[in-house]
Amino acid sequence: MKTVLEIRDEVNVRFTGLDVKTRRKISDECKYFLSYAYHMPAYKLGRWDGCVRYCDIGGRTFFHLLDRLVPIVTAEGYEIEIKDMRKPWEFNFEQVTETSYEHVKWPDKHPAGGQPIILRDYQVEIINKFLQNTQCLQEIATGAGKTLITAVLSQKCEDYGRTIVIVPNKDLVVQTEKDYKNLGMDVGVLYGDRKEYDKTHTICTWQSLSILEKKSKNYEADFPIDEFLEDVACIMVDEVHKAKADVLKKLLSGVFAHVPIRWGLTGTIPKEEHEAVGCTCSLGPVIGRMGSKELQDAGVLADLDINVLQLQDGMIQFNNYAQELKWLVTDEKRLKEITEIIKGVSVNGNTLVLIDRIATGERLEELNPDWVFVSGSMKQQDRQDNYDDVSEMDNKVIVATYGVAAVGINIPRIFNLVMLEPGKSFVRVIQSIGRGIRKASDKDYLNVLDLTSNLKYSKRHLTKRKQFYKEQGFRFQVTKVDYK
Repeated sequence: MKTVLEIRDEVNVRFTGLDVKTRRKISDECKYFLSYAYHMPAYKLGRWDGCVRYCDIGGRTFFHLLDRLVPIVTAEGYEIEIKDMRKPWEFNFEQVTETSYEHVKWPDKHPAGGQPIILRDYQVEIINKFLQNTQCLQEIATGAGKTLITAVLSQKCEDYGRTIVIVPNKDLVVQTEKDYKNLGMDVGVLYGDRKEYDKTHTICTWQSLSILEKKSKNYEADFPIDEFLEDVACIMVDEVHKAKADVLKKLLSGVFAHVPIRWGLTGTIPKEEHEAVGCTCSLGPVIGRMGSKELQDAGVLADLDINVLQLQDGMIQFNNYAQELKWLVTDEKRLKEITEIIKGVSVNGNTLVLIDRIATGERLEELNPDWVFVSGSMKQQDRQDNYDDVSEMDNKVIVATYGVAAVGINIPRIFNLVMLEPGKSFVRVIQSIGRGIRKASDKDYLNVLDLTSNLKYSKRHLTKRKQFYKEQGFRFQVTKVDYK
């Protein structure tokens, strides 16, 4: 028996000529049950089995899953004929050394401002691993210098074409652009009102790309996405755990499917297997890991202690987590107690308070007029000005939603990080801690406060977080706080 394996592009493949039994087997190999399916009406009504599949019953799947699927197909007695439709590419990258960029100086506001850029040994290793593997992911802890790594990789690709770098939010677009300009690179951005399509390197958000794709389909784009992607040789995704989002995965396996160099960097590969596979399908396998603990031991990142303050909120019961969380982050008496706790730690230095709800941030700002609440509705430049203030002030308190500040923001002079009800998401918790773990000239220690409750769902989520802290090698202690 014979089957044809069509390699349609850098991402998508299809087996043709397989019998139904074999197609079911390969589809089941890449099937994952979603834990939240129990709450979905389609699952409850029996219209959906609660699973996500990365290989459909028609034999369509992803190139980076072939190592799992080919053995199944051959075990069923099939001979595989390969039909490769990809454009042939040949890449020959020169490896970097620690002194490859010593001719460039760090910008003035950088902790090493005015000094030559000397790559750290682990940065050299990470960059060279990428250059040896044109489709892959690496898990690199926050604070390792991912933006510089990204800029070096883009510069290395210039001989082969343009590069596009996708970052999670507007603030990171601006930060990344600065690093590229510092290396003297031809860089533009694509977000909001700034749309620069003709640069060698483009930094953008996935939301901007999604809007551009939709407008292009409707013939409304001022610059169609297929023209924008001409000559693009490399797509890089910073904070790649966002790649599990359907929109980003659709872009990477759709309009970007022909881009040959595909690199992903993230501080946290998702723990849920189906989410991790969603990342590797679009970009490639995980080939390297550099954790926070390793960088702390090497003296690159600040040391930290996590103090879990479990507020004793009585015996109140709620029907679900959403109701409980709403009470926990809006109850007036509780917020006033939290305010006093934050005031107590903020005397020791700048403090970043991460919250879940905008209403919480607005109320905390009302209670404390000298605090600044940073939300998504604030203009990007205003947000950046507040982040920059931290480099010059000593007792500033910034309150921000997890969505705005928990991923990718570079604010080294944060001495206290307060997480209000951070939940049970591994990615959110570890990324949040990453906001304050960077060193500064006058900082080598971070005080983390995990503010939580003794109520049912909050208590369960704390159990999960304690597990994360142990896995990451973070020191923590739990203190019960009576306040009523």
